[in-house]
Amino acid sequence: MSFSNYKSIGVVAKEYKIKCLSSSFVVEVDFPVGESFKEELKLLFSEGVVNNSEAAICENLIYPVLKEVWKVYRRKFILWSHETLYYDQKLSGVPDYILAARSPLGTAVFDKPYFLTVEAKQDKFTEGWGQCLAEMVAVQKSNQDLEQTIYGIVSNGLVWQFGNLKGDTFTQNSGSYLIEDLDRLFAAVNYVFQQCELQVGEVLG
Repeated sequence: MSFSNYKSIGVVAKEYKIKCLSSSFVVEVDFPVGESFKEELKLLFSEGVVNNSEAAICENLIYPVLKEVWKVYRRKFILWSHETLYYDQKLSGVPDYILAARSPLGTAVFDKPYFLTVEAKQDKFTEGWGQCLAEMVAVQKSNQDLEQTIYGIVSNGLVWQFGNLKGDTFTQNSGSYLIEDLDRLFAAVNYVFQQCELQVGEVLG
């Protein structure tokens, strides 16, 4: 059984005894969005095909946003794309993106601890969150740290939703973010990266 076999939050919650809450936990942290980024995105929407597949969503809409924010945090993190995450036969698969601490062995080493998983879905948010939460559970179990907060993002490129897992409690942010409001979206993603950064020393130390 892989991550993709989990079709809803409820299925994961029942199997792994996770309590589910909803609250507005995201605190937007301003992030300067460059004009060149805005112009390129505008060009994609006017002239390109950006969301005809999950691969296109990843390449055109999700990765560019994550990459812009990651640049600020690159000394501490590596943003991995489509790297296999394996805990056991039930909790295994390939998240679209994982944010992990930069290994002292170099950028070629995919090593725990992990902080964030990101899933691209074509409007299947229920299924996307089932898969993403399963990935978050795998991360938690791999890191062997129930005090660490693991973050998750599910997006169809246009709408971005956020959640976190700490201990046996999953919290889904009660509001969504839209790519048409780039300043707020970047501020939300920046918040998640910032929270991950705050945990690096604690987890590695």
